[in-house]
Amino acid sequence: MSRISVRGFAVASATAVTTVGAVVGVASGNTQPSGDNLEAAAADGTLLADIPVGQQAQVQVSSLTQQADAQAAAADAAAKKSAEEAARIQAAKTAKAKKEAAEDEAEREREAAEARANRDAVRDASTFSAQSSYTVAEVKAIARQMVPADQFQCFSNIVNHESTWNYRAQNPSSGAYGLVQALPGSKMSSAGADWQTNPATQIKWGLNYMNSRYDSPCGAWSFWQANHWY
Repeated sequence: MSRISVRGFAVASATAVTTVGAVVGVASGNTQPSGDNLEAAAADGTLLADIPVGQQAQVQVSSLTQQADAQAAAADAAAKKSAEEAARIQAAKTAKAKKEAAEDEAEREREAAEARANRDAVRDASTFSAQSSYTVAEVKAIARQMVPADQFQCFSNIVNHESTWNYRAQNPSSGAYGLVQALPGSKMSSAGADWQTNPATQIKWGLNYMNSRYDSPCGAWSFWQANHWY
């Protein structure tokens, strides 16, 4: 099997280096080492083991394998880092979504609590003294005290369309009666026997009707806008 000796390479390298040094030495006044010293310097250096040609190929293959392994390890590390970053981003998005959902739920609960508080704060029909007659302004004033503030405008919109705040309004063709045009008007007797003459009784019945059927006066108003009845 043929072998490649590195001795000649070492000698040539030493010669080249020394030649450069000689040029520099001449310029600086130093003397150049002899040729024998070059050979001795090359011979005294550590001589690389002679490597068979076949083994050289194996070394090259081994080097390529190591490079491939290193590249694969780097790719795995990059993929792992990317996956961790993606997981971190997703976790942050999930946390943000949960926070927003919790805030929305808290806001809904707050609004519901305010609505309940408003309803609890309104006056009952029985707390108003009966009168022989009522002006539109008086009827509206009673309604403002009985209908929750956040629902009053919707309630008022319906009453405006149904009776223009006339608590004695009567539809001659259908028999609907009162502020909210109950059909028949006698339905309002469930709120009080004075349903024909007391606007507070009519408001109480109308408010209960809107809450039970449409959840609120505003729910009733939304239905009225779409159908022109409720």
